[in-house]
Amino acid sequence: MIPIAKPMLGKEEIDAVTEVLNSGMIAQGPKVEEFELAFSEYNDCEYAVAVNSGTAALHIALLAHGIGKGDEVITSPFSFIATANSILYTGAKPVFADIEPDTYNIDPEKILEKITLKTRAIMPVHLYGHPADMKAIMEIADDNKLIVIEDACQSHGAECLGKKVGSFGTGAFSFYPTKNMTTSEGGMLTTNDKEIAEKAKMIRAHGSKVRYLHEMLGFNLRMTDIAAAIGLVQLGKLDGFTSARQKNAKTLSAGLEKVSEVVPPVIKTGCTHVFHQYTIRAEKRDQLAAFLKERDIGTGIHYPIPIHKQPLYRELGYRDSLQVSEKAAEDVLSLPVHPMLSRTDLQEIIETTKEFYAKD
Repeated sequence: MIPIAKPMLGKEEIDAVTEVLNSGMIAQGPKVEEFELAFSEYNDCEYAVAVNSGTAALHIALLAHGIGKGDEVITSPFSFIATANSILYTGAKPVFADIEPDTYNIDPEKILEKITLKTRAIMPVHLYGHPADMKAIMEIADDNKLIVIEDACQSHGAECLGKKVGSFGTGAFSFYPTKNMTTSEGGMLTTNDKEIAEKAKMIRAHGSKVRYLHEMLGFNLRMTDIAAAIGLVQLGKLDGFTSARQKNAKTLSAGLEKVSEVVPPVIKTGCTHVFHQYTIRAEKRDQLAAFLKERDIGTGIHYPIPIHKQPLYRELGYRDSLQVSEKAAEDVLSLPVHPMLSRTDLQEIIETTKEFYAKD
């Protein structure tokens, strides 16, 4: 079986966890601080705040910026549901702007159409590992005095015009097992604003800077030293993982370029794509996925239902017509691209895809 994703954990991660277990300090402690410093340096940010999930990072980022009831946050409908749900958690309203048909990221022109007097923030998603158009988005934010919170949960190390995602505004990253690097579960908030970093640290720890002194409403969203120890090792491997993903993606695109029924991923000028997913548009998408499954090749549909079409959001009264997102949901298919793939695996994916379309 060629899986759609596979975490890469080795002896170094095991040894790092064993060291923490032997130390007796297994909750949030010195390893978390070390991981925060290392990640902030890697991502060219002043501050990083480790939490227990990417969703928590998004939620805390919104709260640290004072987003709440009566506010609107413009975001993409074509993402994992946590993107929009994090806005609901604060009492604010997600407002969906449609996406670009090639990158699947939020379309800056559509953002402009959605701005109202209630708009407080823009939350772009760097989907599949390709950066959103941050130059245009930051210009819109500056012109309209809006906060930017980047959902970079799928885009560790991706760059736009030489600048890492998560360093334009306040960033949120996920370390779920299938992400480009993992801590088993975990997340990270990144910022260049000291006040936001300090608020985020309080929110993740019951609203407290000093033990038993609680200055604001907070939560228990901390990362453990066990997770941070894994993260430190994985961070050291991240550039190697990224290089392998990019090489695999290049091989897949070269092999599929003459398959007229398939549209491979694009890489926009000035962008670095880190290929969390290798996502194609495919004619007869569902039939292709079934054919690949029969040949023991895993695939994924990211995402089959846009957020505004989810039952929860329909119940909340969302009736948007976002045609680019809705069409993408019908067409997209993610193929394996992870670093554990062999050249034989890649050729099997390519040839099996070609075989499916040739038989018609």
